[in-house]
Amino acid sequence: MTGETARQCSSRVLLSLLAISLALTAGCAGKPSKARASASSVGSNCYAKALPTSGEGGLAWGSTLHMARKKSMDNCIRYAGRSGGTPDTCQVVLAQCKD
Repeated sequence: MTGETARQCSSRVLLSLLAISLALTAGCAGKPSKARASASSVGSNCYAKALPTSGEGGLAWGSTLHMARKKSMDNCIRYAGRSGGTPDTCQVVLAQCKD
């Protein structure tokens, strides 16, 4: 009889824990999620354009002027190489930040 009582008690404890966890989960499921603003959804303030002497250049946006310049140079090198241009001649011709 002691073995049966222990099993009943443990099964009640397990069922209680399951019920509590389901209740907590159901309570959280009805709440709307908070919107999180990421850097990509907000937009970047700075942009830069890099051009090679021949081929396609690259325009890029970044959170800082340095990041925008770096991205535009990387894009210029990539696009100039793909378009049969001269990637070694890429240089930033325009770089500024919005107000």
